[in-house]
Amino acid sequence: MALAATGASGAVRIERHPQGFAILWLGSEPVNSMTLDLWRSLLDALTTLEKDPAVRGVVFASALRKDIFTAGNDIKELHAPSTSEARYREFWRTQTTFLCRLLRSPLATVCAIRGACPAGGCAVALCCDYRVQSDTGTFGLNEVALGIPVPKFWARRFVACANDPARADLTLQLGKLLAPSEAHALGLLDEVVPAAALIPAATRAMEGFLKTPDGARHATKANVRGEFSAAWEAYIEEEASGGWAMLSTPEVEATLGKVIERLSGNKRRAKL
Repeated sequence: MALAATGASGAVRIERHPQGFAILWLGSEPVNSMTLDLWRSLLDALTTLEKDPAVRGVVFASALRKDIFTAGNDIKELHAPSTSEARYREFWRTQTTFLCRLLRSPLATVCAIRGACPAGGCAVALCCDYRVQSDTGTFGLNEVALGIPVPKFWARRFVACANDPARADLTLQLGKLLAPSEAHALGLLDEVVPAAALIPAATRAMEGFLKTPDGARHATKANVRGEFSAAWEAYIEEEASGGWAMLSTPEVEATLGKVIERLSGNKRRAKL
């Protein structure tokens, strides 16, 4: 998870390609902290692309200077004293609506993961049809290591994507971040390539999807994921209520407060 340094305005850029797909570049320096604004921008961009008849697929990629896809949800969106219940509910609603929409999108979706990809970034990747990561970085849902539970449907999607459910379950309980090679071995990634080959690999994967008829491909996706996505979306308000109650406990407030102090200290040292 991360602290925001800049707003999300202009941080999401759409690059359309004549082959019928777009690259959605995330460029909120320094680490693509997933604030409410960034989640809104992602949801708006997905809506725009789904309405464009010339676009059949989308590749998600990082435009950051550092090797980071996204450092995950901005911790201040989860730290109760740093936000409000109303904002948190809107944050959770927007985030989850985007992830549910992405999971069942009629577009072919590929995630090109350069470098670190914990927590919220991992959730985005798990909702895509195909995942390719650079050979250096991390991948996983590490919320437990920060003193909070992995969201229910994030955890279920993580286990569903794995080829060894028991090992995936253990990985979540330990709050472990995996090296790309480990994530690939567990079935969470489809490819691992050198960073320089990342976008070409993602493009090849997209071209493979676009060789298939869109209607048949999307209908198949809907058959596999529709019920899961609907159940996830129906759980938004209940999860937001339970999440706020959990985040408002003294123990969690204190734990996340320490994470903010640590991240703020790292930022100050980086500027020296």
